[in-house]
Amino acid sequence: MRDNKNVLWSSNFILICLSSFFVFITFYILAASLPVFVKENLGGSEEQIGLTMTIFIIASVLARLFAGTWISRFGERKMVFISLLLFFIASAYYLNIYSLVILFVLRFVHGGSFAVSTTSTTAVALRLIPANRKGEGISYFSLFMSLAMVIGPFIGLTINSHFGFRVLFIICGFFALLALVFALLTRSPKIEAAPRAAKGKLHWRDLIEPSVIPVGLAGFVLAFAYSGLTSFISVYASDLSIGAMAGYFFVCFGIMIVIPRPLVGKILDKYGEHVIVYPCIVAFTIGMILLGLAHTPAMFLLAGAICGLGYGSMLPCFQTIAVKKASVHRQALATATFFVLFDSGYGVGSYVLGLLAESSGYAHMYLISAVIVAFTAVIYFALHHRRNPAAIAEPSSAK
Repeated sequence: MRDNKNVLWSSNFILICLSSFFVFITFYILAASLPVFVKENLGGSEEQIGLTMTIFIIASVLARLFAGTWISRFGERKMVFISLLLFFIASAYYLNIYSLVILFVLRFVHGGSFAVSTTSTTAVALRLIPANRKGEGISYFSLFMSLAMVIGPFIGLTINSHFGFRVLFIICGFFALLALVFALLTRSPKIEAAPRAAKGKLHWRDLIEPSVIPVGLAGFVLAFAYSGLTSFISVYASDLSIGAMAGYFFVCFGIMIVIPRPLVGKILDKYGEHVIVYPCIVAFTIGMILLGLAHTPAMFLLAGAICGLGYGSMLPCFQTIAVKKASVHRQALATATFFVLFDSGYGVGSYVLGLLAESSGYAHMYLISAVIVAFTAVIYFALHHRRNPAAIAEPSSAK
């Protein structure tokens, strides 16, 4: 393989991006479709709809606590294989779901395998991204997740409306298999093993990268509000009598993530994260307000586009901050720590917002979510910006 430290779009980087794409497209197909499946096929309530996502996230959080340590001890390639194999098996098993209890158990298994697979594939991608192009590389890597966000819900809702859930679950299994195949074809450069402490009790620093916690808490608040989109937008659209627009909401949402993404990474590497984060928080807040006030398809779709513009540029910024805060040997742990907090916010939000929607309606839920999004700016400034006024424009050196 040609040794060029500035090459970003290598064949291996493309392969791991494709693997990530198929993991996330499976996730988003199910995130958009399962609320309808739970409500119509299993007779579940709004609270139980939220619980299907919350259980998934609980498993994800628990698995991510150990994912960084497992990757360090057993290697990225082994963890990629094990986690994606389990993810494939879980994805295919939705064909056998006939009760909420079985679904909850499966969601726990699926959530754990999702967490380890996304952490390990991200660790591989970080090895393949040149040090001086981290912001750009992470931005492009997460772009594949964003593309899955565009295509996944649309595929899920469209296939379900025309062919039913059985065909939908078969497709999910096939996509999960593709994720496994592309990951196994990827080769990543080896690095020197990280220094190991003497054997003994597991220390909390083996599970958590402390430097990531401030930006991770901002990610927690962001994910709390964001969870209301993936978990309830299809049901909300039905309540507005525009159920057919739910899939197109995610198309608008995703397109506005994809369009600015090539610029986001370059701006991030050149000027730092602060110039991106605050305008994005404002945009996401406005989008949530419009969604809560939406009464027409046009307003509904416009809200999706503005939400996508705000959310889509913030997430790669937070990920880049997390990675640059850590040494090379702890980047996988840094990624895991960030997503422990992000996934926790997503899981708590899915459940709490489900309760809120059940008691006061979806419109009020989204208006309250707008306030929560705005609060992200307070957390970000207090915990990160104030301590890092010049922004993190250069990768951290190995410690």
